[in-house]
Amino acid sequence: MNVDTAPNLDTVRQTLQDQLRQHTETLATLEAAGADPSATGEDPHAIATRTATARRAIEEVNAALSRIAEGSYGRCERCTGPIPAERLEILPHARLCVPCQARGR
Repeated sequence: MNVDTAPNLDTVRQTLQDQLRQHTETLATLEAAGADPSATGEDPHAIATRTATARRAIEEVNAALSRIAEGSYGRCERCTGPIPAERLEILPHARLCVPCQARGR
């Protein structure tokens, strides 16, 4: 990644850690609701969907934190090219550059 456009990794790490904390709290709340959906009045299917989404978000954030630790953060996992800083600002856990993402997983 070009140093001029590289995001500040300390800032990114903090943002990701904040997101991880938020997703973890959401997951705990959803798991409690899923254990007794009648207590919340929520649809069990909706709770299950939201729980799966929270788990996936936690996985993505943890993977981004691992990439920072490994020194590969900001590189596309498919083409190994740089992921633009603008994309990382919007989606700090991005694994792929826009062209690779557009081609599908």
